[in-house]
Amino acid sequence: MVYLAEFVGTAILILLGGGVVAGVSLARSKALNGGWIVVTFGWGMAVAMAVYVVGATSGAHINPAVTLGLASIGDFPWSQVPGYMLAQLAGAFTGAVLVYLVYLPHWKVTDDPEAKLGVFSTAPAVRNLVANFVTEVIGTAMLLLGVLGIGANSGFVSVEGGADLSGLFTNGLAPLLIGLLVLAIGLSLGGPTGYAINPARDLGPRIAHAVLPIPGKGPSDWGYAWVPVVGPLVGGVIGAWIWKLTGFGA
Repeated sequence: MVYLAEFVGTAILILLGGGVVAGVSLARSKALNGGWIVVTFGWGMAVAMAVYVVGATSGAHINPAVTLGLASIGDFPWSQVPGYMLAQLAGAFTGAVLVYLVYLPHWKVTDDPEAKLGVFSTAPAVRNLVANFVTEVIGTAMLLLGVLGIGANSGFVSVEGGADLSGLFTNGLAPLLIGLLVLAIGLSLGGPTGYAINPARDLGPRIAHAVLPIPGKGPSDWGYAWVPVVGPLVGGVIGAWIWKLTGFGA
């Protein structure tokens, strides 16, 4: 059940996140040229909705970097890491296929192959693989710090008289706060690379771009593809260990 939840949650993430990129990028979409604020807000809400749907079942990692980061500090069993990651990758691929279907008439009328690729995967504004890698590491480390911080604060929510509101915080507010965290990362750190901060989010849809019959789609830029995969995995571990070594959650 947890693997199914990760599959569904990641599919929701890409359906709504990739969908907002398609909306602002593809010709004759009603959201065409909506801009960066629309994209970052759409991705933030995509994360929040995915966490609301599957958080109670699997914890809603929906991101291999989160899974690996948590496992590296002992907060998640290593035995479940491969299953989570495979489910996330499959969910991301499926979500991308759904975006393709939703915008089916728009691929043919869109001339720009880079805009089409951008619906599925990230690309750097200035191509410098070392700098792009560092950006993804820092952004994902911030993601893990934020996620762990939001989770830790759920145990400290109460009102005068001792009423415990931690359940309300964890189940009601935390998913929205995580979405706002992703919004903040996108606004502040997303400009250089498009902030993948999630290997499945980039790799699954990039594979979909490669295999789907998209008219005039161009190449899938596999020369860059390692950056939004390896960078977030490294950043996730770093962010989790910063959290653990500082003792903030103790």
